[in-house]
Amino acid sequence: MTDQTSEGYRTYDPDASHAFPDGPVNSILEFIADDTEIQTFLEAQNVNAVDRMRYNDHGPKHIEIVRNRALCLYDLLKASSVPFNGARQQGLAESDEAVIIALAATLHDVGHVVHRDRHPFYSVPLASDVLDRILPEFYDTVDAVRVKGEVLHAILCHHTPVDPLTLEAGVIRVADALDMERGRSRIPYEQGGRGINTLSSQAISRVSLHEGDSSPVMVEIAMTNAAGVYQVDNLLKAKLERSMLEDHVRIVAVNTNENREQLVERIEL
Repeated sequence: MTDQTSEGYRTYDPDASHAFPDGPVNSILEFIADDTEIQTFLEAQNVNAVDRMRYNDHGPKHIEIVRNRALCLYDLLKASSVPFNGARQQGLAESDEAVIIALAATLHDVGHVVHRDRHPFYSVPLASDVLDRILPEFYDTVDAVRVKGEVLHAILCHHTPVDPLTLEAGVIRVADALDMERGRSRIPYEQGGRGINTLSSQAISRVSLHEGDSSPVMVEIAMTNAAGVYQVDNLLKAKLERSMLEDHVRIVAVNTNENREQLVERIEL
């Protein structure tokens, strides 16, 4: 999951799997991987987004990346002793913070099976039904209700004007925007899609997360042309604002194109 850079920071592989030393999250992740209903949702939710609307990927790969980056953010924030409030205020165990994040990241886009427009509002009832089946396998009734409420809160707040009230929800909101590399827009681009989301994603070559020197999290984004600014400034910046993570995450985007006439060389948020 991590390696050491020359500066001594831990660098997080955005595609790495995560294993936590205790708590139910590892068992829940195994359950998710083997669950036919959940895996079918992840495939089906991409039909409206990609096949019908030529939008960026919202299928299994997107979910895997968002979940892994959410857990990366969680690791880095916990390493800096940033306090999470969702599970704690519900009287849940600290280990349930990772459960809330993993489940919300997995189910946040299921509403796309209905429509992309206003999809978080469709994701909530669909995810609710799935959670009613999953959570009793791992929790008693009281804790299952409390975990469910926190997961649904994070899902609702990931892509709407509704502000997160928990750090767990803020992590999901930011992690969703961190899936911006060019692979996400490959299919709509090859099908002729030339909207700003597709073109700007094509300009992003790499996103990496590591411990910052002035903040718990440093997000570094490599882009090959100025179109990538849209992903950074319009999408990621918009999601970081009012996420409860503003003081904990620093973002640096660098244009790696060697063309000396490039319009944008570096952006810092």
